[in-house]
Amino acid sequence: MDYLLEIGVEELPARLAGPVLAQFRELAEKMLRENRIAFEEVRVYSTPRRITLLVKGIAGVQTDLVEEVKGPPRRAAFDEAGQPTKAAHGFARGQGVAVSDLVVRATPAGEYVFARKRIQGRPTAEVLREQIPALIGGLSFPRPMRWGNLDFRFIRPIRWLVSILGDEVVDFELGGLRPGRVTYGLRNFHPGPIELRNTDDYFERMQEASIVVSQERRKEMIREALDVEAGRLGGRVVPDDDLLEEVTHLVESPLPIVGEFDPRFLRLPPEVVITPMKEHQRYFPVWDENGRLLPRFIAFANGPVDRELVRRGNEKVLRARLQDAEFFYQEDLRTPLEKKIEKLKKVVYLEGLGTVYDRVQRLVSLSRYLCGVLGLTEGQRETAERAAYLSKADLVTSMVFEFPELQGIMGGYYARAGGEREEVCRAIEEHYRPRFAGDELPQTKPGAVVAIADKIDGLVGCFALGLEPSGSQDPYALRRQALGILHIALSQGFDFSLRELVARAYENYQGMELRYSLAEVEDRLEEFFRVRLRGLYLDRGYPYDLVDAALGPSSDRIQAVRGRLEALAAVRQEPEMDSLLTAYTRASRLARQGEGREVDPGLFREPEERELYDSWLRIKDDLLCLVAGGKYREALLTGARLTEHLDRFFDRVMVMVEDEALRKNRLGILKDIAATLRMLGDLDKIVRSS
Repeated sequence: MDYLLEIGVEELPARLAGPVLAQFRELAEKMLRENRIAFEEVRVYSTPRRITLLVKGIAGVQTDLVEEVKGPPRRAAFDEAGQPTKAAHGFARGQGVAVSDLVVRATPAGEYVFARKRIQGRPTAEVLREQIPALIGGLSFPRPMRWGNLDFRFIRPIRWLVSILGDEVVDFELGGLRPGRVTYGLRNFHPGPIELRNTDDYFERMQEASIVVSQERRKEMIREALDVEAGRLGGRVVPDDDLLEEVTHLVESPLPIVGEFDPRFLRLPPEVVITPMKEHQRYFPVWDENGRLLPRFIAFANGPVDRELVRRGNEKVLRARLQDAEFFYQEDLRTPLEKKIEKLKKVVYLEGLGTVYDRVQRLVSLSRYLCGVLGLTEGQRETAERAAYLSKADLVTSMVFEFPELQGIMGGYYARAGGEREEVCRAIEEHYRPRFAGDELPQTKPGAVVAIADKIDGLVGCFALGLEPSGSQDPYALRRQALGILHIALSQGFDFSLRELVARAYENYQGMELRYSLAEVEDRLEEFFRVRLRGLYLDRGYPYDLVDAALGPSSDRIQAVRGRLEALAAVRQEPEMDSLLTAYTRASRLARQGEGREVDPGLFREPEERELYDSWLRIKDDLLCLVAGGKYREALLTGARLTEHLDRFFDRVMVMVEDEALRKNRLGILKDIAATLRMLGDLDKIVRSS
């Protein structure tokens, strides 16, 4: 037996459909388990006008509940002869069981009497009648709606409800509506009611009414249609998962519509043509085999429409948008990009952090600093500074005002039209990257430098004002900015101190009223980056203990963390690693037990002290040279050479002796060993195999 619940709504926002379905499935499974209703599988579907829950193999009744209720202590329930007292009789009567069914169990508080009760399961229909309104009302949305004079809120007004268990309607009341077995098809093509006989009837009747209930099936139909239609045009559609997902949730019955536009618009930058297509109209652009944009697009209508009529309508709308874009582009080209920078003085970046013009000056300063720290060439420094200076000028162009998605991209085109060097134009285009998870990273070093400068300036400014992300709220995309810096630094091999970069960015805010001091911002951002870096490496498949060990000494230098982690992963299974962990553990544990001192060889009493000390000095010199050169794997293996010397030391030398000077001298050796080895990672965090 199956259970079907359909919530008929006014058009569901396409971008919210995925999260709504995930939430619906989770809540439904939780509701069924908590109410002891067995089931095989929970499926959820959505179209623009319906949210559907299908529970396959649902049990007809709840599972019986067996529970034990604690009663009075044994000494109060039974007398010395073992006969039940009034307390026992009263407890049994209150629980609806016979006195003979009471049992005595030992608890931490002593022996108590328990009543074992079996609560018989109720019919599933009765439970669903009570629970389904709460299930629907439990769905949460960013901006729920209230309609009429009802207090009930939902993502969109609910117009009908279907609730069928097997072939019987499960009745309840929600927002003034009662469910039945009637649903509806496409509004303009199947406006009449569709009566369902049972749950098995649902998908067949929906298909007859031109409704493809399964979003996965609709997505596959759209993907197949794109390949077919693009092939007919002699082109291809570049995969775009976000657009495909959105279009899937915009239609109930996808029908491809192929349109065209005036080839003259191909003289515009491709992004200018594609953006209104995708972001405004949800069209798929078509490319030829050489990666050139074709004057064609593929849209999707909802249902069996008049294709010619719809095609002309879509072409008309796109033509108007492209004409606007063409006008904006030509107007923007009238003024060189550099001349637009003065206008940035009138654009507020963020309240408390000055204007965008102020920000440009900060980006130039940070880019200059980073180029020096990273050892870039003079030409690369000049490119980065020039790109930073021009990077925000396109914010005051007509094109970016109309299409904010094109900021940075248009800056590159306008800089190129103004005669700027190609390296500068490329860096301007790259400095916003990555814009989202999985986005392309800057490929040039000047572009990567300006991108890091742009992101660290925003992070430091927001943290200095107290605008840190909280929970799921991150209005300034600071988590994405921090991850962007980490990805760029790792891809380019950039080695710099995060704390020093933060300090340099903070200095650029001198004269502004900030909430937090430099020290506070440094500490908060170091932890912020540490959490992001940990997640990044866990996502890449590194074991959690190695990640924590690599981050243990510090997360200040990204390349050092990577070097430690890769080295630990490389030698983890080698016998030398086990020896090193043993040596480090013994040394660090003893070193924590007391205060050490600078080692005085004149205080040595045992030959093993001298042997350990002399061996350690040689090993330490080699180890420090290897760490300085970033050779962490070799450093780990070098540190393992100390094991045999430490073993003899611990076997024959008592560290915690009464003589204070002698004790501190021996602890001094161990503290130096532990502190130096910790440069290779917090080895205590590594889980050793049994």
